[in-house]
Amino acid sequence: MSLTRSAEATASRTADSRWLEVLARAGFIGYGIVHLLFAWLALQIAFGTSSDDGDQSGALRTLSAQPLGKFLVIAVAVGLLAMAIWQGLEAAVGHRSERGKERVMERLASAGRTIVYLYFAWTAFKVFSDAGSNSADKQEALTGKLMTSSGGRWLVGLAGLVVAAIGIGLVIYGARKKFEKHLKTGEMSPKTRQLARRLGMAGYVAKGVAYGISGLLVVVAAVNYDPEKARGLDAALHTLREQSYGTFLLTLVALGIAAFGVYCFLQSRYRKV
Repeated sequence: MSLTRSAEATASRTADSRWLEVLARAGFIGYGIVHLLFAWLALQIAFGTSSDDGDQSGALRTLSAQPLGKFLVIAVAVGLLAMAIWQGLEAAVGHRSERGKERVMERLASAGRTIVYLYFAWTAFKVFSDAGSNSADKQEALTGKLMTSSGGRWLVGLAGLVVAAIGIGLVIYGARKKFEKHLKTGEMSPKTRQLARRLGMAGYVAKGVAYGISGLLVVVAAVNYDPEKARGLDAALHTLREQSYGTFLLTLVALGIAAFGVYCFLQSRYRKV
């Protein structure tokens, strides 16, 4: 028991450390930049001019191609890694102001964010080392391989349902403005708080729509044994583009993702860390 308490105390001190807070806040800036580039790629898909994957890896490759791009990508990776460590510690010993079921749910949410930030940090490191190209093709190949294994289609379908559920959760999270409880709203002016609310709502709903469509496509791929449909966010955006009023709808999603990118900049200043 004493060892457990000692480990929790160490984790708590690490979570409260100044250096981790600085890196995590810098990570939000990098996360925001990635989403702004992601939104730009989505707009290109909307108007049929895209030449790269319409997902976060495509956004990171776009960033990498700019002057000082490699440095910026590795800086983003470090910031995202710090965000993953912070959320991992929150999942382990954080949310102490919450009670009962609410604390459990918040810690589970932090665990989910840890996985997301780790994935993006890993993707950024791959892009930095020139190993992150053709992510959609790699995902299709991996899905196809899974489908040929025993029970693989069930696993792919389950993964799709999980992603779709995450998408629905993001829409609800944004629509109900649940993100506000993680902000230092008391330090905001009324205009800044209103801006944060609008950006957060638009951003989370747009991300939720993109993830929801992506998850459903994976489920359809598993049911129809068609790995080509399981190409992540890139396929989701192209599928949305092909619908009636697709350009208009995808433009709205792109603007929402851009709103989330700007919201990340506000989180860098006002997020409770």
